[in-house]
Amino acid sequence: MSDIETVARLLSESVVASTAKTSERSLKELENIDGFGLTLLHVVASTNLPISTRLAGALFFKNFIRRRWVDESGNHLLPADQVELIKKEIVPLMISLPNNLQVQVGEAISVIADSDFPKKWPDLLQNLASKLSPDDMILNKGVLTVAHSIFKRWRPLFRSDELFLEIKLVLDVFTVPFLSLLRSVDDQIDANSNNLPQLTKLMDVLLLLTKLYYDFNCQDIPEIFEDNMTEGMGTLHKYLSYNNPLLDDPDDPDHVTTLIKVKSSIQEVVQLYTTRYEDVFGPMIDSFIEITWQLLTSISEEPKYDILVSKSLAFLTAISRNPRHFTIFNSEDAMNRVTEQIILPNVTLREADIELFEDDPIEYIRRDLEGSDSDTRRKACTDFLKELKENNCDLVTNIFLSHMKVFFEKYQSNPAEFWKFKDLYIYLFSTLAINGTLSNNGVSSTNSLLDVIDFFKNQILPDLTNPSIPHIILRVDAIKFIYVFRNQLSKAQLIELMPLLAGFLQSDEYILYTYAAVTIERILTIRESFTSSKFIFTKDDVAGSAEILLRNLFGLMMKQGSSPEKLAENEFLMKASFRVLQTAENSIVSIYPELMNQLIAVVNIVSKNPSNPRFSHYIFESIGVILNYSNVEMLSALIEIMMPSFMHILSEDIQEFIPYVFQILSFCIEKGSTVPASIKQLAQPLLAPSVWELKGNVPAVTRLLRAFIKTDASIFPDLIPVLGVFQRLIASKAYEVHGFELLEDIMFTVNLDVLRPYMKQISVLLLQRLKNSKTERYVKKLIVFLNLLTFRYGGDFMIQFIDEVQDGIFQQIWATFVIPTVPTIANLLDRKITIVGICKLICESSIFINKYGQALLSATLDTTVKNIISDNIGHLNTDYVDLDNMEEISTFGSSFSKLASIGEKPNDPIPELDFTQGFKNFIAADLKKFLSSNNPSIDTNAIISQLSEESKIALNQIMSN
Repeated sequence: MSDIETVARLLSESVVASTAKTSERSLKELENIDGFGLTLLHVVASTNLPISTRLAGALFFKNFIRRRWVDESGNHLLPADQVELIKKEIVPLMISLPNNLQVQVGEAISVIADSDFPKKWPDLLQNLASKLSPDDMILNKGVLTVAHSIFKRWRPLFRSDELFLEIKLVLDVFTVPFLSLLRSVDDQIDANSNNLPQLTKLMDVLLLLTKLYYDFNCQDIPEIFEDNMTEGMGTLHKYLSYNNPLLDDPDDPDHVTTLIKVKSSIQEVVQLYTTRYEDVFGPMIDSFIEITWQLLTSISEEPKYDILVSKSLAFLTAISRNPRHFTIFNSEDAMNRVTEQIILPNVTLREADIELFEDDPIEYIRRDLEGSDSDTRRKACTDFLKELKENNCDLVTNIFLSHMKVFFEKYQSNPAEFWKFKDLYIYLFSTLAINGTLSNNGVSSTNSLLDVIDFFKNQILPDLTNPSIPHIILRVDAIKFIYVFRNQLSKAQLIELMPLLAGFLQSDEYILYTYAAVTIERILTIRESFTSSKFIFTKDDVAGSAEILLRNLFGLMMKQGSSPEKLAENEFLMKASFRVLQTAENSIVSIYPELMNQLIAVVNIVSKNPSNPRFSHYIFESIGVILNYSNVEMLSALIEIMMPSFMHILSEDIQEFIPYVFQILSFCIEKGSTVPASIKQLAQPLLAPSVWELKGNVPAVTRLLRAFIKTDASIFPDLIPVLGVFQRLIASKAYEVHGFELLEDIMFTVNLDVLRPYMKQISVLLLQRLKNSKTERYVKKLIVFLNLLTFRYGGDFMIQFIDEVQDGIFQQIWATFVIPTVPTIANLLDRKITIVGICKLICESSIFINKYGQALLSATLDTTVKNIISDNIGHLNTDYVDLDNMEEISTFGSSFSKLASIGEKPNDPIPELDFTQGFKNFIAADLKKFLSSNNPSIDTNAIISQLSEESKIALNQIMSN
């Protein structure tokens, strides 16, 4: 069997659930064989294979490129000849592929371009530009698809010289043929208005041209586009009003046609120009406002137009932000027309919305609550209305109140027939009442012209308590109102509402019980204030209801059956379960074994196909809460419940769950005083290189390895494999923090006599990395580590540790890296360790004083006293966000998510000292003792004379306290 046949067979098996894991494992084993990437491309290109196999090949190729194209330093991981062959073949291949395959291969090209273009792929531009044809629209579509997959990378990037050089390079080659093709396509659309096959091809190309128009202008407006604005934007204006009955799809009224997509894409360009380039685009804005108004007032309510309506409203929202253009809305007559002709028609419930509510409730919920409705009419209208209200709150509020009064009266006249008007009434009130935006924390401020509490009592509460209601959507609206305005309700009111909401968890209505679960979860996260860490609801508040809430929530989840996809569909139920567990703390510890069994049962089902990452995350967060609040005596029983499932996850290599399993096992070891036998069996397998290959595993598996070492270092009688892991981590920019964490636990847990044979090599590795490829974060972590050594074992030990590599090199390291970097260490704990370590070095190390004192003492003292007296220290607190560590977390993909419920607390070697005056006094006492000593090796006056004036003043303050 040829390589292509073998890979094709494995790919076809990878889409079958029963063989997926085995085939994926086999495919990954083939990754190391030369030419594997090209083989994948050939499978994707083969028209003799089923489309499902080719699509699986395209997906695997995309992920293969992400994993294996370059390392973190941008160096190719594949052999040079393979790199060049892939780049040579991938562009012509993509041009020839059907749409669904183009998307996946296009993402792979984007990854390749991110590292290689333009410097390592210099012929790409000319290659693409030369292929553009005045008449071959199939070829043009392929070329432009490749171009867009590369150039769209610019959209979210921060401005930089390097980025602008790349864009200029592209513009110099691409814009002239691009604008020429835009003219040609425009002319040919006119010429082929009755030729549907050709018209369809032309529209596909026009859509890509509008996307590239945005790409080329996303960072700044190029001169050629500014010079040709009347022609370029004039062409886009033409197609906003373009219609051709041939391009409609009468057989599928819900199908979003290419023409609708073209108009939507044009509106994105128009919004960009309005927001960013109003100074040059200004004269044309009125004509775009006019055509947009015509669009919005003539488009039907069919769902296929939703994205176009949304993009058009986003343009009007951008217009209203500009004080100069807001004047067109800023009158009673104009605002009434906007309200009646645009906003009200697009926020009123349609039959399509009710069908979605009934037929796909989880999608309805996500659109309504999560902002996944960014391309829906209601969301776009909400943004537009809020912007109008921001500019003239009184005018907008009063106009809408007059309309809302009519809606409510109509509802009251016949609730059964006109219930939609009550829905509209609640929706508009909520939108107008919110000041600012609705965040995860709820509404922080409300419109002073509206009484939220009065509305709640008169309009919302009856819809919650009335057993007979015209439509269930009104009950859902009432629950959502509590969700939105939970911060405005008192705790007493919320306590009264909780039994009502809990009662809905026994409903058979999917949306009703899901909204109730979401709202209960959000109520339990309300804090005493927006800056407080304390929740208003405590375990005492839920002690009597937590058990029944959890039983109802688990019952609703298991009601979905044994299908992993269906069970995991509703993450809102699992998230609510987690929040109830978290709030209840140890008040329900007696049912922990029962709850753990239920959670593991869910894990066992979902692990067959982990389809919803958020659901998965909250399963393990819930397990973490139980472990966190259980007592040590119960811990072993809970571990025995978990381990069979966890061993299955590890043996079957269920990658989505493995990082969670490692975190939970780490916590179990950390919480106990010994390593349970069922977990100890993993210690040696943990050192296998394959475990460390997946980026998502690294933070969690490092924590587990460290937990083993801290609890029972004798588990690893041979330290060489453990140190090999350290060597691997410390050599990597992505993993360096984990390397230091592991090294600290090794150095401060393992007996120094056992470590002594390896000390020099450890130091060599640290200094090599410092010399060859240091990062700012690496330098900071190395400084903290050296000062930890000083704190634990003394300054002499730390200096000898460095000087063992090369006698005297400590002076270079200290002067070049430590002294200049200390003031930049912002992390609270790291800074404290560093300052205490340096003071200990100055005051207690004979080697430092006798060997390096003359060269280093003044500069070291200078930076230390500045940092002790610095106001920055006094204002640091434990809420400080360490951007370094945030960066470290973000280097891993979505496959790693830290569990907050069992998060690892940083080890503080000096917990008795915080950054208060007491800390300054503690350090000052050491320095006073040192400076007043009669050490013959120290000339105190000479040292002080070399300090900066700022440091002399700081030192005087210290000495005078």
